[in-house]
Amino acid sequence: MTPEQFHRAVLAWFDRHGRHDLPWQAEKTVYSTWISEIMLQQTQVKTVIPYFHRFMARFPTVHALADAELDEVLHLWTGLGYYARARNLHRAARIISRERGGAFPPSVEELERLPGIGRSTAGAILSIATGKRAVILDGNVKRVLARFHAVAGWPGSAAVLKNLWAHAEQATPLQRVGDYTQAMMDLGATLCTRARPNCQLCPLRPGCKAWALNLTGQLPSPRPKKVLPVKRTLMLLIHNAKGEILLQRRPPSGIWGGLWSLPEVDTLPAAATTLGLALDEAATELLPPLRHTFSHYQLEITPARVALKDPTNSVMEGPPILWYNSEQPATIGLAAPVKRLLERYAH
Repeated sequence: MTPEQFHRAVLAWFDRHGRHDLPWQAEKTVYSTWISEIMLQQTQVKTVIPYFHRFMARFPTVHALADAELDEVLHLWTGLGYYARARNLHRAARIISRERGGAFPPSVEELERLPGIGRSTAGAILSIATGKRAVILDGNVKRVLARFHAVAGWPGSAAVLKNLWAHAEQATPLQRVGDYTQAMMDLGATLCTRARPNCQLCPLRPGCKAWALNLTGQLPSPRPKKVLPVKRTLMLLIHNAKGEILLQRRPPSGIWGGLWSLPEVDTLPAAATTLGLALDEAATELLPPLRHTFSHYQLEITPARVALKDPTNSVMEGPPILWYNSEQPATIGLAAPVKRLLERYAH
């Protein structure tokens, strides 16, 4: 199957079976396409849709996003994960709004200079929103191409990635590039899935080497397995006299950067010194642990309900704080496990 036959088969399938009613397809602006592509990184379409609706309703333009406080952006992102995406969206919006007058860069290379936009995302934004010929290679497309060309090896390795980019470049057409981009993502998401691909319905089956060699279950090669280490921490539920719970803002970078979290300590005896508050350790109640998985490790959180010796004292040193009222919750960004703990215990 030649590259021309490849993209023609993909586009013909897309016209009949592709997804044409996704909310970001209703009005294909560069802004809405950018928002959707960032949200769709590492996240399934069905999860993204309600977040996209809420985000666009609150921030309908890049200027509205740029003018917002980061707290509000993170609040609307809460539960979507990979919060660096939201921080980078906000930073990029301010660059586009304040340095470029709201105009998005017109090339892949210039888009890549913005925070949070890589080569494939830049290609998707330009091809879908403007029709410019730009190549993509997201996770779905890597899977389709690795199977079609029987490319062995983990797609995250440099050599395999270079090979797949070359195949992606060859297959990308000059016309209907936006449709082709969406078609390849749809094909990987709906037919050429990671487990149990539906090869019988695939338009590329006649030329697929993985199908011919019975390798669809082995390709693409999985990431080398690694046992995730477990890190443990204590998160403190500290109530004041009003029944509010103490939250601290995390540093701007790193895990949950810029989000609000329960105070985190290694041990209870160190908590009073770390927080600068007089805690009644005798009244501490350890609650059932909660485990949260990151890409590189698992975090086992033990929540502890700790009383203040003086419940009227709500002054402390250190990072910015707020007292969280579960009856009238603040518009702030919360990490998913912290949100779950507040829902369980902030009453």
